[in-house]
Amino acid sequence: MIFERGHFSSNIIQKSNITESLNEVRYFNSETAYSTKPTVFLSHKHNDLNDEQELRGFMGKLQELGARIYIDSMDNKMPNQTSGDTAIRIKEVIKFCNKFILLATDTAIESFWCNWELGISDTHKYIEHMAILPIKEKGTNDFQYKGNEYLQIYPRIDYEDGTNSYRNNGGIIPEGYYVSKPINKEGVRYITSLKKWLNE
Repeated sequence: MIFERGHFSSNIIQKSNITESLNEVRYFNSETAYSTKPTVFLSHKHNDLNDEQELRGFMGKLQELGARIYIDSMDNKMPNQTSGDTAIRIKEVIKFCNKFILLATDTAIESFWCNWELGISDTHKYIEHMAILPIKEKGTNDFQYKGNEYLQIYPRIDYEDGTNSYRNNGGIIPEGYYVSKPINKEGVRYITSLKKWLNE
């Protein structure tokens, strides 16, 4: 599925948890940070989500699943002006983090930096450790989503509502979030629960 903007902003978030996570981001150090939990580099268009509700909502979901999140726009160690040092810092953190997720709104897909981060992740994380979170504009159709090509290449985060069945054994897929690989040549889509994927 392609999520509609606002899907994650309705998540109940513990403000204290978000504050703790953001404080950890501000002083992120790859030598010491997040040693006991899976770490996620969360790529997004900085001025895309003005009220940050979507971003914070998804952060809350990842935290519920036991992950720690890095967001470059909240890192105090980033230079004030974008420069080569910015790129070096981002590369260092992407390599350190266990997982990479792109908050793939239409504007993020058009962003030079988001695409560059995706390319760095493709080189260092490989397909097993990266995913796209597709988010379309409210009220638009799936075919209007600009990232449809991405969904044919990279795993994506999906939501199952508990009404679909596994193809191999007919059992019901439990409700929840999953990482879904692109459909293969046999027409099969392999899925892993988001929680399990974060810890692999």
